[in-house]
Amino acid sequence: MEDEVRKKRRRKKRDKREAIVLPDATIILALFGLMVVGAVMVYSTTSYTSNLDAQSNFLKKQILAEVIGIVGIGFIYLMPYRFIRWLGSQKIRVLLLMVSLGSVLLLLTPLGKTVNGATRWIDLGPAGQIQPAEIVKVAVLIYIAGYIAEKKDEINTLRGYAVPFVVTMAGAGLVYIISDNLSSAIIIAGIGVLMLFSATKEWKWQIIIYTAAAAAVIWGMITIAHAEAAAGHIDTMKFRYKRILIWEDPTNPDFYYEGAYQTLQGLYAIGSGGVFGKGIGKGVQKLGKVPEVHNDMIYSAICEEGGLIGAAFVLILLGAIVMRCLQIALKSRDIYGMLLCTGVMIHIALQTILNVMVVTNTMPNTGVSLPFISYGGTSALFLMVEVGLVLRVARNNSR
Repeated sequence: MEDEVRKKRRRKKRDKREAIVLPDATIILALFGLMVVGAVMVYSTTSYTSNLDAQSNFLKKQILAEVIGIVGIGFIYLMPYRFIRWLGSQKIRVLLLMVSLGSVLLLLTPLGKTVNGATRWIDLGPAGQIQPAEIVKVAVLIYIAGYIAEKKDEINTLRGYAVPFVVTMAGAGLVYIISDNLSSAIIIAGIGVLMLFSATKEWKWQIIIYTAAAAAVIWGMITIAHAEAAAGHIDTMKFRYKRILIWEDPTNPDFYYEGAYQTLQGLYAIGSGGVFGKGIGKGVQKLGKVPEVHNDMIYSAICEEGGLIGAAFVLILLGAIVMRCLQIALKSRDIYGMLLCTGVMIHIALQTILNVMVVTNTMPNTGVSLPFISYGGTSALFLMVEVGLVLRVARNNSR
């Protein structure tokens, strides 16, 4: 009992000694720059729609989510580091995971809201909407970081590796099956697999297995898509197979109104921007031509209005955050903090790469938002929570 009292006293003294230094300047400046660019582009791409429908105030909703996110960052940054560690403890990380998966199951209830044929949002009434997939991303990240930190001696065994792998795939599979959200399922799986890859010694067999599995899935889907098209089943084939054929030839007239329209208009926007762009607010592809231009396709509007320079500037800001996450991870005083930063780095990098690849038709369209820029309150809010965790680890490193 006396030992416990002494430990509590030492923890309190340690918390008092811990310096409250200014947050990492690179991350704060890059995040502020991305938020400004995002707000400007959301306003630019939705001004036409907002004029048609006074209720569609996208900018107001985006700024509100970002303000809440900033408050969240400040709250996380100021809290004791032992609370951050507590989130990764066995009972709490399992609880967070179960709550996140439970939120996905709520999509099957009357709270689930269907938009454009997909039920991916929970309607909270006056409080707005929330996308459970974003909660699962954070929960999986925290779960794996806490698990590996606790089981670091077992993670290189088959059983130790299998537990977080199965948890990751279960979360990704549930999101995909219930919400039909392939992009979020890919990101969740990517976060888990890459975090495990970064924490284990035997990396060669992982590269071989995951590369072979990905190649097999891609080859199988392409083969099925071509077989369906050859059999004349274009009108009845699943839309994901159609997207593969659109990716191969977006000019095919058979798919013009099946998804190729969005891809082509996005490419027209990118090509018309040139080096310097047409100027903020002067783009024309956003005027009802590029579907979801304020969301998944916002990078095409950035290319059109900001040109190559504007597009590169956005990627530089995102790259700066990713690099600082890596640097903070390498300097972390504990393995849990290192893995948290690694997970956030993977999430932001993976989502950015997938978005740019989709917009430029480098891969089939899967509907991925651009971090901190695309319209979407849930995504912006939880990404900023992740950034808050990184900043708190950086503060702990400064002790």
